[in-house]
Amino acid sequence: MRLRFSVFSSCCLLLQAVGVGLFLRGFFPPPIRALSRTSLAAQSPGEPLTTGTTSNWSRLLPPLFKRAVLVMIDALREDFVFGPKGKQFMPYITQLVEKGTSRSFIAEATPPTVTMPRIKALMTGSIPGFVDVILNLNSPALLEDNLLWQAKSAGKRIIFYGDDTWIKLFPKHFVEYDGTTSFFVSDFTEVDNNVTRHLDNVLKRSDWDLLILHYLGLDHIGHLSGPNSPLVGPKLLEMDNVLKKIHTNLLSKEGDYSSPSLLVLCGDHGMSETGSHGGSSRGELHTPLVFLSSAFGKKDFQKAIDTVPQTDVTPTLAVGLGLPIPRSNLGNVLLPVIEGRSMREQLHFLHLNGFQLSKLLQENIPTYEKDSGYEQFKMAEKSHGNWIKLYLEGNASEALSNLGEKVLKQYLNALRALSSSLSKQIAQYDMYSMAAGTVIILEVFFLLMLSIPDALCSSASFEVPVTSPLFSLLFYLVGLILLSFHVIMCTSADSSCYFCSIPWVMSVGIMLLISALLCVILSNVGQRLLRPLAPNKKPSSSNLRGSELDVLLLVGTVGHVISLASSSFIEEEHQTWYFLINTLCLALSQDICRHYFLIKESDRHLPTKFDEVGEDSDSKLGKMLFPSGFIKDNEKCLALASPWAVLVGCRLLRSLNQTGVQWAHRPDFSHWLTSSEHKAELSLLTALSLAMIFVLVQRRCSLVSKIAMALGLLGVYSYRAATGNVVFPWQRDSRDISKGIIEARFVYVFVLGILFTGTKDLLKSQVIATDFKTPKHGLWEVYNGLVLLAALLLRPHNLPVLVFCLGIQNIMVTFVWKLLKYDAAQVTIMHYWFGQAFFYFQGNSNNIGTVDISAGFVGLDGYVEIPAVFLTGLSTYAGPLLWAMHLLCYLNSETHRSSTAVAHGCFCYALVRSIPLTVYIILVTSLRYHLFIWSVFSPKLLYEGIQAFITAAICIFFTAMDKDKSRSTQE
Repeated sequence: MRLRFSVFSSCCLLLQAVGVGLFLRGFFPPPIRALSRTSLAAQSPGEPLTTGTTSNWSRLLPPLFKRAVLVMIDALREDFVFGPKGKQFMPYITQLVEKGTSRSFIAEATPPTVTMPRIKALMTGSIPGFVDVILNLNSPALLEDNLLWQAKSAGKRIIFYGDDTWIKLFPKHFVEYDGTTSFFVSDFTEVDNNVTRHLDNVLKRSDWDLLILHYLGLDHIGHLSGPNSPLVGPKLLEMDNVLKKIHTNLLSKEGDYSSPSLLVLCGDHGMSETGSHGGSSRGELHTPLVFLSSAFGKKDFQKAIDTVPQTDVTPTLAVGLGLPIPRSNLGNVLLPVIEGRSMREQLHFLHLNGFQLSKLLQENIPTYEKDSGYEQFKMAEKSHGNWIKLYLEGNASEALSNLGEKVLKQYLNALRALSSSLSKQIAQYDMYSMAAGTVIILEVFFLLMLSIPDALCSSASFEVPVTSPLFSLLFYLVGLILLSFHVIMCTSADSSCYFCSIPWVMSVGIMLLISALLCVILSNVGQRLLRPLAPNKKPSSSNLRGSELDVLLLVGTVGHVISLASSSFIEEEHQTWYFLINTLCLALSQDICRHYFLIKESDRHLPTKFDEVGEDSDSKLGKMLFPSGFIKDNEKCLALASPWAVLVGCRLLRSLNQTGVQWAHRPDFSHWLTSSEHKAELSLLTALSLAMIFVLVQRRCSLVSKIAMALGLLGVYSYRAATGNVVFPWQRDSRDISKGIIEARFVYVFVLGILFTGTKDLLKSQVIATDFKTPKHGLWEVYNGLVLLAALLLRPHNLPVLVFCLGIQNIMVTFVWKLLKYDAAQVTIMHYWFGQAFFYFQGNSNNIGTVDISAGFVGLDGYVEIPAVFLTGLSTYAGPLLWAMHLLCYLNSETHRSSTAVAHGCFCYALVRSIPLTVYIILVTSLRYHLFIWSVFSPKLLYEGIQAFITAAICIFFTAMDKDKSRSTQE
């Protein structure tokens, strides 16, 4: 069976996507849960006693605090409380911290720093799996043992107001609640007012034991305009007033209760310098943690505030509320919170914590008895028993006090060691699923590599040996072996894996798929060894003058792949792509110079003179921008200057957005533009950018589409003016900011209209096969619709990126690719390189915190999952998508190219994406215990996985267009 290479490439990428999904599911397994939470209270220990000693203490002591209020301020960075902003905008909390009447810490979270995993960490004390980044958009109910479940089981009444993620995680746990949508980031006022409006009523009442408030406004401000926004200060002052109200109310009512109350201020995560979160920068990981209660004695203020793991909040709150510590907890009780209690109580609390950690260690590590933390805990427990014996005997000497201090230190050392051991072992990889996914990815990669000679042939088709007897024999034999291995693995493994838990039809299908791919590879190798390249399969003609360029493209692709083995190169991957496209511009300049100065006039084989391509849509821009005949008279100068113009444009874009890790904190042009003092400059730049976008794309539009594009771009500016990013000349800065829903939907209407026009032309080309221009025009219409959508989703300061993208594409088409007549493979790789560079020009990085989730809610008045995910993905990958779409449009519009150009482009695009993906998956597997696996390598793996699915979708679209063109050509 013969397949065109566009169809073959699409099938390979779809199979590769299956392998990537299986690998990701194995690499990011759900967090391991401890044993059933119902049995915890029965296993809580009493005091450790020596032989012959009895104690009258119950297993769980009475609560230290009668009532507790947990105030979580989303994206609250530690410097917002303990830094200059705290002194200026949170005076009440700052005063309490400096007086020493609080217990203050810096809580350090673990990546990923997004809301749902952090709530899990605070309530369970465990380290959530990295896959919770994805689940964060649709939080399932939390089934692990947690503080709220323990509180509810103990009969405590819990009230909650704020982020509705809590309601999804803890259904039926609250006696009263009011949730607010956490993902609608355009709103930073109503989400907080909806919480605060309940305070006066609930603080007057005494029918609750735990009050949880989750404020979202600060996080939304960060997403919209960053941590230096002028909106941050008033929001912090608002939060300080809320905390003051709660604290003073709790103090005024403490006479009504036998025990004092507790107020806890914390953040779920911090905020990066760009206002986002999800990564591992200091601003994202460090949050303030402040305990306020009259039970705390006054201490001397310490400027150096201790940094503690965020998971330490869980056991501290558990003992403070008189609850069992959740079984999956990895944290340690914070000693400063309980140090005001008697030595006997402090030791008992630490013993409870150590007992819970040792039980969790036993459940997860078979050789737990040899663990140093377990040995230290047993020694501390023995010393604790001796102390209890002396205490019950009435010994009040200094020796008892010294022994108590010794036991205290032993417990603290043991707790730290136990937590460290569990942190390394608690997350286990699903190696079987990872191996199955890796095998599929490797097979697809080898199949693509073996197909390179066939892909470059004039027919651009691939023979799939589905009818070969050898193929059938291998298929059944390998399939039987793999199925037998699968049965053995799934029946003998101690712990189940995802691959064994899926329906047997799917698992059998995957095994047969692996067998089929292996047989195709072996058959292909056998055929190549037995026969040389057929005479009719001559490689497609390639420009010999591009041989040096071929070396650059090959070395650059391989060099980028090699760089993925270094964590520093992954963090600063944008530097690699910037270097590659700069080098590419120099190579193109050399080729153009050779073309004009080193090749004889009679030997020049120009595909088209500039005056001969005047009818092409890409050259109409030159006629519109320059006087008649200007391009013809100055073609040499313009061609020689074009690579340098691209080089200058790329250098300017590098100054727009600082990205990566090492230099992300440095000021850039986008920070200057987005500050409130320069709103007029940003408005002018936005207007000019939108005007340039119209000039660059309108030449390919029909009259109706031109009108739609103009109105759509005007709507884009109106939307940004409505949200307060830019202003009209007649608009006052004091105008109330809205969500811009009407304006954004106004733009969506024109986007859909342009896309509909393009789709209609593409469908028409399938009916009228002899119409050559219709598919070309239809593709450009679809491309222009995507440009308008990108203009709406990108932030105003990033619109110049879109302008330069369109401008560079036009320069390359008009003055480089048509002049030097590069083949489809070379043009494809250049498109891919520019697409990757523009991904970073947008301000993206391999840090999840740079994803602009606000783009997912443009034009929406609430959270709708599918549109939000689609819009966020399109905004993030706007650069690669537009360059891939331009590649398809360009290859289809080049009438001098053969009908296999799109097939060659599709195959080449699939290959250049498969190489780094395959190598990186092997690297991540080998480096899975690396120190930076969760902070550096795992986020990059998520980006690669998502781009694998996007690449498959792109190649499917290539295939559809290739089919249309080939048919029309044949007829």
